[in-house]
Amino acid sequence: MHNSYNYIRKQETILRKNDKIDAKLYEEYNVNKGLRDKNGKGVLTGLTNISKIISSKVVDGVSVPCDGELWYRGYRVENLINSLGKDELGFEKIAYLLLMGEMPDTDELALFNEYLALCRTLPTNFTRDVIMKAPSKDIMNSMTRSILTLASYDPKATDASATNSLRQCMQLISEFPMLAVYAYHAYNHYENDQSMYIHRPDPKLSTAENFLMMLRAGKEYDAVEAKVLDTALILHMEHGGGNNSTFTTRVVTSSGSDTFSTIAAAMSSLKGPKHGGANIKVMEMIQDIKEHVPNYSDKSALKDYLRMILDKETFDKKGLIYGMGHAIYSLSDPRERVFKSYVERLAVAKKRDKDLELYKNIETIAPELIAEKRKIYKGVSPNVDFYSGFVYDMLGIPMELYTAMFAIARIAGWSAHRMEELVCMDKIIRPAYMSVMKEIDD
Repeated sequence: MHNSYNYIRKQETILRKNDKIDAKLYEEYNVNKGLRDKNGKGVLTGLTNISKIISSKVVDGVSVPCDGELWYRGYRVENLINSLGKDELGFEKIAYLLLMGEMPDTDELALFNEYLALCRTLPTNFTRDVIMKAPSKDIMNSMTRSILTLASYDPKATDASATNSLRQCMQLISEFPMLAVYAYHAYNHYENDQSMYIHRPDPKLSTAENFLMMLRAGKEYDAVEAKVLDTALILHMEHGGGNNSTFTTRVVTSSGSDTFSTIAAAMSSLKGPKHGGANIKVMEMIQDIKEHVPNYSDKSALKDYLRMILDKETFDKKGLIYGMGHAIYSLSDPRERVFKSYVERLAVAKKRDKDLELYKNIETIAPELIAEKRKIYKGVSPNVDFYSGFVYDMLGIPMELYTAMFAIARIAGWSAHRMEELVCMDKIIRPAYMSVMKEIDD
């Protein structure tokens, strides 16, 4: 009898032998793995007007680390958030800024919001026939399937002109919260045997408000919850052209492909645990720490346990303290700096002060331990994912939706990069790979 599993394992062994590339060849041909050099600096692959990340500055001719900066269309992200009123929700305003390249005035913002509200609808029976038909715990897969299926309902699905692509991007910005929440409710009903409810979006509500309203059985939420979620969406909506999913967006756009296929490709990139799933790993780690260090105020016990995590003795034995460090930022992640005050505000409202104390203690202790244990070329500080999972937990958002929350925000940035690629570029992106293949037949 043919043993399929053993057959595949044997074939994998053959494949691994023939696909192996000597690490020395990367140095010999000056090829940077992951398009990053040994200092973490990325290979320049394009130009953009949309956003900028700063992690170091030149002082007396020498590059030195600095507190991280994130800029959207010429504005520092913290200044954009600080310019909003105490309870003002700004996701839509900043999405307009990213897409159009300028801040909207009152009338422009009103028209933009009105158009987004009109787009917060799905084709007739789409929820039943597509989303509920094959529910899955993998909400990102469900959303990606829905995105591709939406093309079947669009008479201009393959029209990649700037005008049509902008329409489709704005449509997807509006629909993403629905695709995520409805996919979760379908999964929770069919797989977890829980009650299912499908709430229609309210045209008078913002993206953050609609998400909370659609997620909850009683539709209730308060101003603090909406403000914190809105801030999280703004901080996650864009992060330079060099991240994996945004680069995917530009590569697929450059081929002439349609909006639905392009965004589906970006979703497939984001769902990878090395990209969009970091906050889930933070939450799993925090739960493990709580089980082993029940006294959150005991810094000595916490330090000992974090050291065990670094030494690969416990948790997932990968030797990583999740939520610490970033591929680009060194001294600090500007998103984490901004977000922290909103996290504290929500923790007080939700009476989660003890949990907040644990997070703050880890934030203080972990960088010191990592600096002791690792040879690192730059500083280590908490990134935005360190707190985002905690926020989602306080908002009652299930873990199955964490990566989808990232997508609900990042669709604005992907859309901006798709439009810039369409408007500015006319060549397909074709990266070069050097062949190190051994010639057998000459």
